[in-house]
Amino acid sequence: MIEPHAPAPPGSPPPWSAPGGPGGPARLPVRPGTGRFLVLAGVFVCAACGLVYELELVALASYLMGDSVTQASVVLSVMVFAMGIGSLAAKRLRGLAAAGFGAVEATLALVGGCSAMALYAVFAWTGGWGGVWASGPRCLLVAFSLATGLLIGAEVPLLMELIQRIRRQDAGGAVADLFAADYVGALVGGLAFPFLLLPFLGQLTGALLTGAVNAVVGGALVLGLFRRDLTRRARWLLLLANGLVLAILASAAVLVDDFERAARQAMYGRDVRVALRTGVQEVVLAGGTHGRPLALFLDGRLRVSGSDERRYHEALVHPAMTGSHARVLILGGGDGLAAREVLRHPGVDRVDVIELDAEVVRLARTDPGLSALNRHAYGDPRVHVTVQDAFGWLRGAPPAAYDVVVSDLPDPGITASTKLYSQEFYGLARRVLAPGGRLVVHAGPVAAGPRVYWTVDATLRAAGFRTAPYGTGGRRAGSAVGPDRTPADRYRAPRDWGFVLAARTEPRPRLDPDGPRPRILTDASLAAGARTVRGTRIAGLPASTLVHPRY
Repeated sequence: MIEPHAPAPPGSPPPWSAPGGPGGPARLPVRPGTGRFLVLAGVFVCAACGLVYELELVALASYLMGDSVTQASVVLSVMVFAMGIGSLAAKRLRGLAAAGFGAVEATLALVGGCSAMALYAVFAWTGGWGGVWASGPRCLLVAFSLATGLLIGAEVPLLMELIQRIRRQDAGGAVADLFAADYVGALVGGLAFPFLLLPFLGQLTGALLTGAVNAVVGGALVLGLFRRDLTRRARWLLLLANGLVLAILASAAVLVDDFERAARQAMYGRDVRVALRTGVQEVVLAGGTHGRPLALFLDGRLRVSGSDERRYHEALVHPAMTGSHARVLILGGGDGLAAREVLRHPGVDRVDVIELDAEVVRLARTDPGLSALNRHAYGDPRVHVTVQDAFGWLRGAPPAAYDVVVSDLPDPGITASTKLYSQEFYGLARRVLAPGGRLVVHAGPVAAGPRVYWTVDATLRAAGFRTAPYGTGGRRAGSAVGPDRTPADRYRAPRDWGFVLAARTEPRPRLDPDGPRPRILTDASLAAGARTVRGTRIAGLPASTLVHPRY
């Protein structure tokens, strides 16, 4: 509850006017001007650390649980709410502002620094236990957002008390100085996270280092400037608490590589050969050698399973290749598997692959397991790769340049992919198609997400296409492939793929009688897949656009 404050009678001394008292003027080892500057510098650093914790939770939650909009909304709303509660609660500590601020910063350093590692551990080891543990990662995300927000919110009232004790200032001026340092620090922290911490240190080490900086600065500010406000016992307790926090963070930083390897094995099995974080996503390759099936995971979602990828890629490519197909455009498909199926058809003169992640292309070229699976498609001189966002590339592509466009992109329900399933995107794809050309779109699972699937169909129609929906079954169970990727979701992984064949005239999914014979796909299975998909139709769905995504 916000307490009312009556104005002090004219001429009455301020409550901190008793020198040496708990609320009196601070006895500093430096001049007041220097002390004030050091407090504002501490505010700057603490604000930067606080924003890093916030962004770390958003980034890790989006990576682990999918749907970045939802996860960011949960983290930010819970944290801002908790900051308000923390500010109110900290009013009771104003009489012991120095000790309270030191305790808050030590706790915040420990909670914020360890939050990423704890969230990752719960996701990797307990989420698949089922029962109450199925929602463990989401519950822990809320708990860390709440705790971090409470502690960050408690900083401002305590810092306001400390800075006023150094030199009395009108409330408006003190708030302006404090918030200026706070907001500039937040700017620096917000820029440091994506451009320094994340690319050079990674999510876990970056959070641990931020916690260490937070503990050092908070402890130094209190023990250096306001040590005379603390009893001897309080000084030792604060020193020991910060030492313990730094020891925990340093130990975790030393063990972080072993921790990541163990967590990956818990999530992907013990057959992981390649694990790297690119500027776009985390890429993990498991198996693919010594007769073991290859599995390619992108941001934790199974993208390629060597045991059944042929069923997917044959259904994606071969129906669209019935007709003229001299010039083929593949959007996505950096693994080279769609290109492999395209190159099986005679009469292909050029294949352009537009892939966002250069590391996926590099692995498709050089990794022995993945390059063997795609039959060294990138060694074919007809294949040309451009590393660029598909949407941006289409905006500058020449019109009527391709007979076939293959959209081999991630699930439409993933937030980062929604623009690649929009009416505007399909309008650009229609522009690059030659007269009589075909577009085929991977539209996500039908059985598990019929509304998403039929929204893709409605969006293609809104872009001026006529469509022929079809699907195919067969998918390795136990691995997340859609927008969600908590361990519990893996065990409910959909077992089918849905596709939409689109053209300016009425298309019909069928195999080219003069083309190569797929190993799995047949005209009969195509017809059966089309009938199954038609039975799930949801009519009247609106199209998805850039400004109004429907997925």
